[in-house]
Amino acid sequence: MVKVAVIILNWNGEKLLQKFLPSVVEYTPSALGKVVVVDNASEDCSVEVVKQGFPSVELVCYDRNYGFAGGYNRAVKEREEEIVVLLNSDVEVTEGWLDPLVEMLEKEREVMAVQPKIKSWREKDKFEYAGACGGYIDRLGFPFCRGRILNVTEVDRGQYDEPAEVFWCSGAALCIRRADYLRVGGLDEHFFAHMEEIDLCWRLRNKGGVLKVVPASVVYHLGGGSLPMNHPRKLFLNYRNNLLMLYKNLTISQWRQVRWQRWGLDLAALVLFLAKGEWKNARSVWLAYREFGKMKAYYQPSGQEGTDRCIYRGCIVFQYYFKHIRAFSQLSE
Repeated sequence: MVKVAVIILNWNGEKLLQKFLPSVVEYTPSALGKVVVVDNASEDCSVEVVKQGFPSVELVCYDRNYGFAGGYNRAVKEREEEIVVLLNSDVEVTEGWLDPLVEMLEKEREVMAVQPKIKSWREKDKFEYAGACGGYIDRLGFPFCRGRILNVTEVDRGQYDEPAEVFWCSGAALCIRRADYLRVGGLDEHFFAHMEEIDLCWRLRNKGGVLKVVPASVVYHLGGGSLPMNHPRKLFLNYRNNLLMLYKNLTISQWRQVRWQRWGLDLAALVLFLAKGEWKNARSVWLAYREFGKMKAYYQPSGQEGTDRCIYRGCIVFQYYFKHIRAFSQLSE
């Protein structure tokens, strides 16, 4: 049996499969990894595309759409391989992409998950928003990356080519030990979309796990295929899920320390949306808080006392807007 299952979850993505699956098949060594397309009951010709064009790919067809988290949870549970890669259908991989990821997991047993360097498919000299060269959060829960501060991505000049410990690995190309994925419960299906992988990685870290980025592995991510950055639905999910993530992964005392500052910043964002006439976005923030109030009953805070060394102790929003920080390398405590 091969060691790795490269799992691509698909729903109505026949064009993406035609464009990006060839690189995955070509550059995933059959002796090391098995490429698996898991179809979430697509209504287009995705299944025919895989069957006719990619006979070496294992095709798994579900009877209904289980969503992003539910689909991957089901798929990972059904695998037997030691390592799984959650790979978005809009990712182009490069020659030798898988070996460095697996080598890191084999060499450093305390490492539970890794990600490659993720660059933009549209602007190939730049990092891509969803993961760049490894993810972090600040003490208020705002995520950023080596190579991406808020919405500004850097040009890749090799400045982050050393492997590094990170707080979270991108769900666009997440390579993880299957046993660890299952041990912490997989992706949170209550989230529906956005920040599931950060929440998963936080739970791994709360269990003592180490996560790393391995820049020797390079992939290109199309990204932006679902909703625009400031779409009201996306804002709602990002705000709500971020609050849920904080609440469930901090201790009660830690949550109480950060909630007022976080609420103050979010209220400022709501007021700014109103001032700009962006009524739907302002409503999204309000709805996110209302939904968070209802959903937090699902969770029991389970954080660890002490400071996680990969949580930035400053505020990334303050650094961006008041100190004009635009590059990860400019950050300091």
